[in-house]
Amino acid sequence: MKIYLSGHTYKYAVEQMLLTLFPSERPEYPEGKPHGPRLEVSLRRGGTFTTAGCLLVTEAGSFRGRAAVRSEALTDPLVTDRKCQRLVKNAMYRAALRAGRRKPVWGALTGVRPGKLLCGFLRQGCGEREAAARFMEEFDVSPERTALCLDAARHTMRAEASLGPGDLCLYVGIPFCPTRCAYCSFVSQSVEKSMKLIPPFVDALEQEIRSTAAQVRALGLRPVSIYFGGGTPTTLSPEQLERVCSLLEAEFDLSALREYTVEAGRPDTITEEKLRVLRRHGVDRVSVNPQTMSDAVLETIGRRHTAKDILSALEKVRRVGGFSVNMDLIAGLPGDDPAGFSRTLDAVLALGAENITVHTLSLKKGSRITLEGAPLPGEAEVSAMLDEAAARLRGTGYEPYYLYRQKFMSGGFENVGWTKPGFANLYNICIMEELCSILAMGGGGSTKLIAPGDGRNIRLMAPKYPLEYIQKIGETCADKEKIQQFYRKEVL
Repeated sequence: MKIYLSGHTYKYAVEQMLLTLFPSERPEYPEGKPHGPRLEVSLRRGGTFTTAGCLLVTEAGSFRGRAAVRSEALTDPLVTDRKCQRLVKNAMYRAALRAGRRKPVWGALTGVRPGKLLCGFLRQGCGEREAAARFMEEFDVSPERTALCLDAARHTMRAEASLGPGDLCLYVGIPFCPTRCAYCSFVSQSVEKSMKLIPPFVDALEQEIRSTAAQVRALGLRPVSIYFGGGTPTTLSPEQLERVCSLLEAEFDLSALREYTVEAGRPDTITEEKLRVLRRHGVDRVSVNPQTMSDAVLETIGRRHTAKDILSALEKVRRVGGFSVNMDLIAGLPGDDPAGFSRTLDAVLALGAENITVHTLSLKKGSRITLEGAPLPGEAEVSAMLDEAAARLRGTGYEPYYLYRQKFMSGGFENVGWTKPGFANLYNICIMEELCSILAMGGGGSTKLIAPGDGRNIRLMAPKYPLEYIQKIGETCADKEKIQQFYRKEVL
């Protein structure tokens, strides 16, 4: 779609809304006088009001949208940018609805963290009812999605109140899996092709753990949560898991640790020996992620295990004992339908996992599903799956405790973590709502440093691919010095 900007340069905001409203369109910025089907997006700052306008021209006609805010509300550059970008988005949104576009399920919201906006109203002193009303009014979000967001916001506010200025979370990334799932775009290597990289990867990871811990000790910071992700961390052998866990204990002061999670997501990597290693080191939460309990769908997405294997893996977890369990499901997988998803819910609810995370399939560019164009359930079918999941989870005592959205997500829906009372995972809340720093170690690890109080942040990225991570471990370790620089400048 041809786009013409006037009075501003908020291309990113415009493109976010374009993706939400017209997902098949790609932005073009031609020079010269506007003509033909197009979007014209303007921003004008006056003495009393700052106003965004949008003219949407299609074959069906011309449609206009407008949004305004009092100019006195634009108090500083950060606030001005945020409010002006919202004006631009709202003007586009209103023009598109007038042109007959169907209202997206999250209204005018485009970001991945809708909860941050609702929590912002709560932090300003709004009661829950007022915050929800403002959320619906300002972003045109449905009452159902607002209620979902408010439930998660309650957990966010409680988690935030429990954190001190020196608290942080640790992430350990293990970018290996038994095989690559068809929907996956994570940088993970199939061990069938890269088994020889695992030992040198663990050696490099140990170096990064020591470098990170040195910064944490120097600053007197406190890890309150550890999360092993991937990939599939239990791709490592029992001996390799022992090495990594032992080093974390030796290098970090874990006396304030509240939780310790390891994604054992693929049942074909779970053994009692590995589970005992994890339990000895204090791991108290594991993920056993079926995604679906349909053998036919499992085969379609490239998983070399069956639903029976998932049951067997969970039996091992319960037999070893001491773990709460998370199970991931995905709504919208190729070959699935609402009836099949309902049967998956039956099976997973019967297993009694403490956490159940319901994802919506995200059509990621690097995934085999996207590259091969696999047939997928439609938006109405995915909506039915999510609606049934929410109703049944609430009906059996679960409540939503975090949520987020992704680009190219089927139907523009969301991912929701559901928990039994008392089992909310602090790490998931912290990373999604940016409540504290997350120090990442491992291939593709993304450290995010958060300044308490004002949310200023920076990212430090490790190399994505295992071989590149191994080869550049010296640079990655040296980069850890920025942790201390950030805290001494921004916090201490």
